[in-house]
Amino acid sequence: MTTNQQFPEYIENFINHIQIVENKSDKTLDAYRVDLLCFLRFLKIHHNDVDPNKIEWLNIPVKDVPFDYIKQFTIQDAYSYMSWLKKNRNNSAKTRSRKTSSLKHFYSYLSNKVHLLENNPIEALELPRQEKTLPKYLSVDQAKKLLSSINTKTYERDFCIITLFLNCGMRLSELNKINMEDISLDSKTVRLYGKGRKERIVDLNAACVSALDQYIATRKPIDNCDALFYSGKHNRLSTRRIQEIVEKCLKAAGLGNLGITPHKLRHTAATLLYNNGVDTLVLKELLGHESIATTQIYTHLGNGVLKKAVEMNPLNENTKKNNNEDNN
Repeated sequence: MTTNQQFPEYIENFINHIQIVENKSDKTLDAYRVDLLCFLRFLKIHHNDVDPNKIEWLNIPVKDVPFDYIKQFTIQDAYSYMSWLKKNRNNSAKTRSRKTSSLKHFYSYLSNKVHLLENNPIEALELPRQEKTLPKYLSVDQAKKLLSSINTKTYERDFCIITLFLNCGMRLSELNKINMEDISLDSKTVRLYGKGRKERIVDLNAACVSALDQYIATRKPIDNCDALFYSGKHNRLSTRRIQEIVEKCLKAAGLGNLGITPHKLRHTAATLLYNNGVDTLVLKELLGHESIATTQIYTHLGNGVLKKAVEMNPLNENTKKNNNEDNN
């Protein structure tokens, strides 16, 4: 959500930098604005410029936060900020980690890019440790049940949406952005635009090609709308509408109480691929991950993959002799 707050010039310059130079998405820019807005409000409270008991949190202005506050900030102040986020703002470890990461990026920019600071005072600041949770996903049978239970008025469209999620592991935002020109049934590929507007080409398997072929055959060309998936009002399907379609299909399949979302369908695709022997480096490229560390979450799976790997050890058959054999 974009904030209407006015920021100091040094914050606006930073936002412009990550937008233009680092090519961050609008969603990422909004997250930085929210995080830095929180930080600036903390600084005003920390310096006793405002009394949080006399002014609403959302009403604390930040445009007047002097750059001297930024320059005076120490790593001890940073840990106080992290503690304040937990105790006063009830932020989870995940949220605190994100806000700390945004702050570290901001200070790195000030010291390394525009040289407004001689040294980065929080370079050694550690991110809050987060509990690692395993992603939710559907089993093969559940995924098949989901596909076979689709019975909507726009069946071809909705079946195609679910098929692409389950087979390609694309993000919700990526599916939302697909245009007709991004699809090539001849070469069996789709062009996706991921985080940071990074482009990648993903191959389509037979299930995706068939679903797309059937849907496109029913899709009526719409003037001024090149979106692959559009609504009854001839507008590109919004991400929220796609979520509603997924929710409706899950409910029809009796899977509506599992907490599955479009992102969990992405996890499902990745999990099923990994379970069937797809290498994590290949999976990384397919999913559009920047780091292999992100992809390695799929190596968690208690699905027999690790057990099978251990059993493939050539020493597996060299068992210890029993006591009777030893005594003979």
